Amino acid sequence: MAMTQQVKTELATIRVTKPCCRRAEVASMLRFAGGIHIVSGRIVIEAEFDTGAAARRLRTAIQDLYGFTAEMIMVNGSGIRRGTRYTLRLVSEGESLARQTGLTDAHGRPVRGLPAIVVGGGTCCQVAAWRGAFLAHGSLTEPGRSMALEVTCPGSEAALALVGAARRLQIGSKAREVRNVDRVVIRDGDAIAAMLTRLGAHESLLAWEERRMRREVRASANRLANFDDANLRRSARAAVAAGARVERALEILGDEVPDHLKAAGLLRLEHKNASLEELGQLHNPALTKDAVAGRIRRLLATADKIAAERGIASTEANLSAEMLDER
Repeated sequence: MAMTQQVKTELATIRVTKPCCRRAEVASMLRFAGGIHIVSGRIVIEAEFDTGAAARRLRTAIQDLYGFTAEMIMVNGSGIRRGTRYTLRLVSEGESLARQTGLTDAHGRPVRGLPAIVVGGGTCCQVAAWRGAFLAHGSLTEPGRSMALEVTCPGSEAALALVGAARRLQIGSKAREVRNVDRVVIRDGDAIAAMLTRLGAHESLLAWEERRMRREVRASANRLANFDDANLRRSARAAVAAGARVERALEILGDEVPDHLKAAGLLRLEHKNASLEELGQLHNPALTKDAVAGRIRRLLATADKIAAERGIASTEANLSAEMLDER
């Protein structure tokens, strides 16, 4: 919630001068805040926000653009709905404001999506519509596997209209229904960054990107550490298995083992945790790791051949069931 509040606080301070953008933002805020209500056959405006800055921004815009003064009420939440809520109410002029913002059609019926003047407006109006929707009912989660920029919508038509506005901004979003609630979600990190840039939340974007980068670096470091740890464990198990086979090979061959193969085998037994490269350095004269591997391989092959001719256990007789499974 910290990122959500930061974005909303910043968006509420953005200065918009174009009248078409301000109208689009007002219409979107009223639509996504559930502002249109019919009481005793009359249209009443009652929009609820979780930040005072968003409510004051809408109140100012309504006064500047349409000349109506909305009543602002602060309600302290309790129970499930904790936190302070801010409600804008316009009773007597509600029908006139709804008509002028395009939230009702020519017959006085509420529009189910977004007003046609917003949907058919320019890209600046699409940005304003998204800004209004986020201020009304948006959220931004922390960067991570479940990161998302999300707007809760009053209906499927409003959700589809918001998806269309994002598409015109060349930003991918999806409309989905969760527990009978329509939502528009942006999950891709780059798309979230693009939307925050479009909306004008530059400081929030920097903070979000910093957290995203920090998390990605930490995740990469953990992956590398786990990869290295797994490789070390695998190498250690392979060295133990090789030592067990070499020990059995020397038993099988006895005095018949060639000196150069015996020397490589004894190095493997004396330095069970050493790598092939390290064994090569310990040999006198020094050998490459390929040369050491080749001599140990020939030692084992020779011992297995002799064991087969004599009908006795091979070099694998010293391996445990776990070692055999990993081979």
